[in-house]
Amino acid sequence: MNPSTNTLIEQETTLKPPGMYAVIIHNDEITTMDYVVEVLVEIFHKTVTDAAALMMDVHEHGQGIAGVYVFDIAATKKSQSDLRSAERGFPLKLTLREVVQ
Repeated sequence: MNPSTNTLIEQETTLKPPGMYAVIIHNDEITTMDYVVEVLVEIFHKTVTDAAALMMDVHEHGQGIAGVYVFDIAATKKSQSDLRSAERGFPLKLTLREVVQ
């Protein structure tokens, strides 16, 4: 009887950082500016000053980046905003866009 032998093979593993996603906020003609600032402060943790500046940028250019996060966090923030907007009757639209690194 031959004793069984186990051979361990060492493999080099390289971890790559998780993909990052920008949460894009889009302008519309119905959602109030105050509500957009509220979402940016309460969901995206912007200061009131930064939120107001971003809201004006979105108003003037049609869209802007609310934040850049790993996918799960970006999707959660989008979902929180979508739910709050639906409850309040606003058509505020947020989308996710993968950030190419």
